[in-house]
Amino acid sequence: MDNSRYVTTWIGSKIKDIRKSHNLKLGDLAEKSGISIAMLSKIENGRVFPTLPSLLQVLQTLNVDLNEFFADLKGDKEFPGYILKKRSEYRSIKKEDESIGFNYQLILNQKIEQSSMEISLLTISGNAQRSPVSTDGFEYLYLVKGNIQYKLDDKILDLEEGDSLFFNGKIPHVPLNKHNEDAIMLVIYFIELR
Repeated sequence: MDNSRYVTTWIGSKIKDIRKSHNLKLGDLAEKSGISIAMLSKIENGRVFPTLPSLLQVLQTLNVDLNEFFADLKGDKEFPGYILKKRSEYRSIKKEDESIGFNYQLILNQKIEQSSMEISLLTISGNAQRSPVSTDGFEYLYLVKGNIQYKLDDKILDLEEGDSLFFNGKIPHVPLNKHNEDAIMLVIYFIELR
């Protein structure tokens, strides 16, 4: 099982266990969180990877800290601490029945409460240099233009135009552009407010 599929199943199963430990039915969680029963069912059954805002909404409703939620996963040997999505793995979704030439690829949906989101467009010059950094929260990257290597702790991931990466910002990280041309990345930071 690839790490994306593994984490999707793990998240769903853990949410279901926590919901049941709170003696909540799926409908109760849907009503309190503002997320539809259908979507929660898909998440709990591991069919859908929740957007981070949706996950934060569910965890807030269940009164569970984001870092505590993922604490078990950090020591799990099957999960390396990140999810890399290659452009070839994206799935299109159909939104309007009568549209022609509109290809939606869902990245984020859901309102955000009790969390902060920062969106930046980062241009990395050829041969740019910076030491690895750590940040609070989680990060989602989408490579708009160019090819880069992304260093996550001791791993080097090759990202091509259209690839995306989601990871825990506490892992020391830095993008590396070994080319002469600029690379452009959409960077989204998710921080849970306390």
